[in-house]
Amino acid sequence: MNWIRKIRSAGNTSEIAALAALRTNVMIADAAMNITYMNPALTRFMQEAEADLKAELPRFDAAKLIGSNIDIFHKDPSHQRRMLAALDRPHEATIRVGKRVFDLLVTPLSDGGQRIGFVVEWADAQERLLNLDFSSQIAAISRSQAVIEFQSDGTIVTANHNFLDLMGYRLEEVRGQHHSLFVEPETRASREYHEFWDRLRKGEYQAAQFKRLARDGRPIWIEGSYNPILDRHGRVAKIVKFATDVTEDVKRLTELKVLIDENFAEVDRAVGRSNEESEQARIAAGKTSDSVQSVAAAAEELARSVNEIAASMSKARATSDEAHQQTQAAGDLTQKLSDTATAMSGIVGLIQNIASQINLLALNATIESARAGEAGRGFAVVAQEVKNLANQASRATDQIAGEIGNVQSVSAQVVGSLQTILTSVETMRDYVVRTAAAVEEQSVVTQDMSANMQDAAGAVGAIAQNIGAIAQAVGSVSQAVETTKGAARVLAR
Repeated sequence: MNWIRKIRSAGNTSEIAALAALRTNVMIADAAMNITYMNPALTRFMQEAEADLKAELPRFDAAKLIGSNIDIFHKDPSHQRRMLAALDRPHEATIRVGKRVFDLLVTPLSDGGQRIGFVVEWADAQERLLNLDFSSQIAAISRSQAVIEFQSDGTIVTANHNFLDLMGYRLEEVRGQHHSLFVEPETRASREYHEFWDRLRKGEYQAAQFKRLARDGRPIWIEGSYNPILDRHGRVAKIVKFATDVTEDVKRLTELKVLIDENFAEVDRAVGRSNEESEQARIAAGKTSDSVQSVAAAAEELARSVNEIAASMSKARATSDEAHQQTQAAGDLTQKLSDTATAMSGIVGLIQNIASQINLLALNATIESARAGEAGRGFAVVAQEVKNLANQASRATDQIAGEIGNVQSVSAQVVGSLQTILTSVETMRDYVVRTAAAVEEQSVVTQDMSANMQDAAGAVGAIAQNIGAIAQAVGSVSQAVETTKGAARVLAR
């Protein structure tokens, strides 16, 4: 403060006014490092930074800096004091206080060889560090990528060695030339090429893969971006291109595209075959389903018919059992008739024997009447009549015997026939029983077959649906293949 007063008392107010008018942030401290002066620029600067500084230095107050010691800016003031005490020339330093980073230029003040104080110039280091970071990034990019600068009309300004090596030129061969030096004649004359530079002059960056020509005419593919650089008025000052050589990648992608086209052609053929086979399978499944439905319906009809046959066979079995019983009863009755005829034959024999005896008696009576002569004539007539009656009885009994014989013969034939019928009925009954059992088993089998055919019909329907789903899936695969093909072709461009 004494130094400032000394300047003012010496009439050097113009120097004080000059310090106040500076845009540079200036602080003056005495030999004891007490702040004696801050120009308005530094006062505003400290006020703007006050909130950030308070986070690190809670007692910091921008309005009370005059008269305080610069130690308030340091956590370890002893280090700063030793450095400043030994300072004999301007010294640059960068300090960090909380979120803020400051660049300081400390200049020692002496009068007659005696240290009287320090002038400290403050600057926000953020912009400098940011620019330094940008410069480092640009340098790193320049080391790894091909870089070339153009005027807004496409005239080449400069290029780094990566670009020159890639394109086979020396800098003096390209400086002042137009960008069209690197493109094919048809591209140079195209409307798209002129629109490309028009967009760049409007400040629109362009990034893509570009085909360029090297000095010897070789095609060079680059992955690059053309970046318009604006001046402080927002006008395009220059255009910088950053590029990477991707020629080998493009070559591999071209080969990959050929391979993709070949493979997808095979996939297309396979999908086509799958579609055809699915369609054929769908048609065959439809026909099979129709056939199975028909067979299932026929099986149901057969099951009903077999059930009806089984019912009829049950009735036939009952009828054959009844016929068997009736045949046995008829045989028994016929046998009784034969036995009765045999008994009647004995009675007829007895009658014939009696008739023979009567005939014999009549003969004897005739003989005796002949002996009696006239007296016995009437008795002879009676004897003759008796003889006639005996003869008639004999003839009748012979006829009856014949008829009885016929009855016995017929009865014997009937018995034989009934026995044959009985055997046939028994055989038929056995067949009916076995047929009924077979029909019953067939009924069970037919019912199972009908149920199985219904299941088969359902299964075939499910197969048809599955084949339809497969056909849809193949269609989806075909669409997915088309989408993948398009994506692969985009990738291979």
